[in-house]
Amino acid sequence: MAQSTASGTSSRRYIREHDVNVSSSSRYGDSEWETKEALRQRELEEARARAAQMEKTMRWWSDCTANWREKWSKVRNERNMAREEAKMLRAKLEIAVKDANSYKHECQELELQNEQLKKEMEKIHMILLKHAGQFDQQIFTVLESDPQLRNTLGSHNILPDRDIEEYVLQGAVPKHAVELYKESPLNSLDKDIVRLADSNSVEDNTENNLQTCTDELYAQKMILLQHKLDEATKTISIEREEKNSLHRGLEKLKTEIIQVRKQYEELEESKADVTRELLELKDRFQLELSDVQAGIVDEASSREGMNRRLCELRTELEKLQAENAAEWGKRERLETEKISLERENKQLRNELNDLQERIESRRSRPVSTSDSDTRQLHQEFLVRNVTLLKKSLEEKTTELSHAMRRSEQYEAEVKRVRARVEELKKELAAVQDELDTATNSIRKLQRANEDLLEQLESANVQLEHFRNRRGNRRKS
Repeated sequence: MAQSTASGTSSRRYIREHDVNVSSSSRYGDSEWETKEALRQRELEEARARAAQMEKTMRWWSDCTANWREKWSKVRNERNMAREEAKMLRAKLEIAVKDANSYKHECQELELQNEQLKKEMEKIHMILLKHAGQFDQQIFTVLESDPQLRNTLGSHNILPDRDIEEYVLQGAVPKHAVELYKESPLNSLDKDIVRLADSNSVEDNTENNLQTCTDELYAQKMILLQHKLDEATKTISIEREEKNSLHRGLEKLKTEIIQVRKQYEELEESKADVTRELLELKDRFQLELSDVQAGIVDEASSREGMNRRLCELRTELEKLQAENAAEWGKRERLETEKISLERENKQLRNELNDLQERIESRRSRPVSTSDSDTRQLHQEFLVRNVTLLKKSLEEKTTELSHAMRRSEQYEAEVKRVRARVEELKKELAAVQDELDTATNSIRKLQRANEDLLEQLESANVQLEHFRNRRGNRRKS
């Protein structure tokens, strides 16, 4: 009977211990899986938040770059338009200067031609006066009827003919007028003068003939002179009109030159404003870059401190995890001991009940003194065993309560440390995101600064070329 009860209790104890171990292992596995799943969910949320932050930063940077590109494209278009306008104005100025020079040359040529025509008119007038004086002298010699003056008259006639031929060669008098003059009745006049010298009887006829010839000659000369004078007046009027048009063109060119100078001054002012804005932007970018660099240095130092703190917390966490594992082991051992003590108590209670039943059954029968002694001893033994078991049970329960309290304290500390570690991880992720954004912003600012420096250098080079050209033009 006792063997059967002992074997039954041992088998039950083994089954219960196996169930307890299985349940504790299953609970431990479930809790570990839940913690891993929670960590994965947190990492996934952190990755999503980081991706959203990166998308926001990329959108912001794309908007900033688009705005800068639009602004600089407008500035470049305005600069190119100003350059094209300056080139067009320079071309117009050069054309106007060339036209003015050509107009000046034409005016000088026309003035020279006018002076030449005046001189030619004076020469023609002087030649006419000479011919009129010579004809009067011939008339006087004929009237004096001196045959010796014939040679002198011939020589006087030859001289004006030579003068007229030279003047015709110069292009002042047309040849047909000279031919008319030569074919005019001067030769007949000479013949008549000779005849009058030979015969004094026909003086009246010769006087009449000479008068008519001289009248015809003067009329022809006056017609030629009037025609020449009309042509000269026409040319002078045309030259005056051209001169007035040239003066008007010069005034227009002067006004255009003044406008070009004003536009050039406005372009220089706009260029100075643009260079000033570029310098201001450069200074602003340098200040922002210095601020960002200082912030990066501070973030790097704070990151190093956070890394050190994180390493310390990791070591503390590892220690706490080791202590927690040891406490969990102690707790499991205490739980197993408690379960075993409860089983032993149950067994003792069962045995006590059996003994009490036996005692009661024996009481019904007559008992001897030896049985009473043995029963008394047995009761004392049972009482002592019960007291000892109660004391051991109380000690084990107190130890178990202390262990439970410690385990609860350790669990609270572990939770607090885990929460702190999660907060530190979040802070570290945020700091890393900020550091990445700061590095990206620094790179983009450096690129923008380099672009601005290149544009500033190109603008300075263009300004120097423009100044050199202006100086060369002023010297020329």
